[in-house]
Amino acid sequence: MFKLFKKFEKKEWLIILFVLLLTIFQVFLELKMPDYMSEITSLVETSGSSMSDIIRNGLYMLVCALGSLITSVIIGFAVSRIASNFSYKTRKEVFTKVEELGMAEVKDFSTSSLITRTTNDITQIEMLIGLGMQLIFRAPVMAIWAITKILNKSAEWSTYTAIGIVILMSVVSILMVFVIPKFKKIQKLTDELNNKARENLTGIRVVRAFNAEKYQEKRFKRVNDDLTKIQLFNQRTLAILMPIISLVMYVLTLTIYYTGASFISDAALSSKLTIFSNMIVFSSYSMQVIMSFLMLAVIFMIIPRAQVSATRINEVLEKDISIKDGHISRKINDEVGTVEFRHVSFKYPDAEEYLLKNISFKVNKGETIAFIGSTGSGKSTLINLVPRFYDATEGEILVNGVDVREYKQKHLHDILGYVPQKAVLFSGTVASNVKYGDNGKKELTDDEIKEAIKIANAEDFVLKMENKYNEHIAQSGQNISGGQKQRLAIARAIARNPEIYIFDDSFSALDYKTDLELRKAIKAHTKDATLMIVAQRIGTIMNADKIVVLDKGKCVGIGTHKELLKTCDVYKEIALSQLSEEELKNA
Repeated sequence: MFKLFKKFEKKEWLIILFVLLLTIFQVFLELKMPDYMSEITSLVETSGSSMSDIIRNGLYMLVCALGSLITSVIIGFAVSRIASNFSYKTRKEVFTKVEELGMAEVKDFSTSSLITRTTNDITQIEMLIGLGMQLIFRAPVMAIWAITKILNKSAEWSTYTAIGIVILMSVVSILMVFVIPKFKKIQKLTDELNNKARENLTGIRVVRAFNAEKYQEKRFKRVNDDLTKIQLFNQRTLAILMPIISLVMYVLTLTIYYTGASFISDAALSSKLTIFSNMIVFSSYSMQVIMSFLMLAVIFMIIPRAQVSATRINEVLEKDISIKDGHISRKINDEVGTVEFRHVSFKYPDAEEYLLKNISFKVNKGETIAFIGSTGSGKSTLINLVPRFYDATEGEILVNGVDVREYKQKHLHDILGYVPQKAVLFSGTVASNVKYGDNGKKELTDDEIKEAIKIANAEDFVLKMENKYNEHIAQSGQNISGGQKQRLAIARAIARNPEIYIFDDSFSALDYKTDLELRKAIKAHTKDATLMIVAQRIGTIMNADKIVVLDKGKCVGIGTHKELLKTCDVYKEIALSQLSEEELKNA
């Protein structure tokens, strides 16, 4: 947790020091009030006392109370500001870190866990700062100061107060032994609960189509019940604390009054008033001491949960990033639009088997290279090595003659136009999704957005929408079809006007006619750009300048459509499974 607190800036440490000084002043004001009360008691019991003296001491008490109130408000405002700023900066830092993590690192955390760490866990620490900073300064100052006030007043009263403190701290310690181990389970179950809810919402259509509502409810209920049981256990356990605190405080007060009455009864007449006054003051201060230790107990109960949350946040912030930024951020040679694989092999960090083995090819500016193979042959993995979603385990990948690991990632991504296998859209409008991101250029104009939509063959459905280019797109594009999402994702890549296009099976949701029209439009618009296409359909790739055939991670053929029909059995088998021999001859 202290690693996170080191992120406080100098001005925040100054505010913390200011809060500490204000807290000391506030405690001073509160501990002065029993002194004035004692003085008033003495004046009331003393014959000949002036009413003005009583009123004056009463006004002093009122000033102390008002001063304590104002100080408390200032402290609360300052602490809440520090806590909110900490929460804001930490949340931003975690979010930024998650964006920097490679695909391999992200897999170490579930999506729901990252959401919980960015929200709930940070809130736990914010609560510790907001509440704890007030209590952790106030409690020891008040306890020490109050104890000095009651020293030498009465050995019996001091003993009773010490016994009360021991009882309270013993109860708190016992409760913490039972409760603290549950805090880590709560955070993990919160992750799992979020995961179940997210999974249900994401797959709601499948859930309904298969009448699986009851099944999903049971899965959610199981986690929800576990979380509820632990929280109920914690709440019920901690609920014991308040009655015990009240009992100890009332018993201590009664004990002080009872023994005080005995002292007064046995004392000489001249001493009775002094003993009575001391009893009133001691009673007030003993309550302050008890409350101080109670505040410390509250802090000790908040800290363990916050510590669990801090550990989880640090796990994200301290996660090593495997995809390191290079140093090249500008064009350094005359080569444009080339992609070359030199003996590239790849396996996932936690895998034993290679997914890709010794892949080599080169594609030049203006050419189209396609990748085809059976499911699991490594097509998408291969193409995802170019934008460095993963780094090759062995070999080199060169873009424009430079190893991709030498580029700054921002510059590399500016060169590329990427369309993922599963089209991803963001909540906003049609236009905002097409102009999404930054490719080092000025913001796209309306005409450029419309042109990209037209080339992507999306104009036909966009213009039919009520608000056309400003039509609302729901999160993940849930209010439009799969084919429409793919075309908008393609329009987004076209709008960037990159040197190299990467289409990762990006035409799969389109019918054959739309697929053909779209590819023709893209080819006409991108005649000077390089196209890398992953596809399952022979019809999508048969006109490519080069086709790479993959089988079990190995390259078993490179060539044109006609060449591969003659030389590559795997390619011919795939082609015949989709088209007849006559169709292949006429292609």
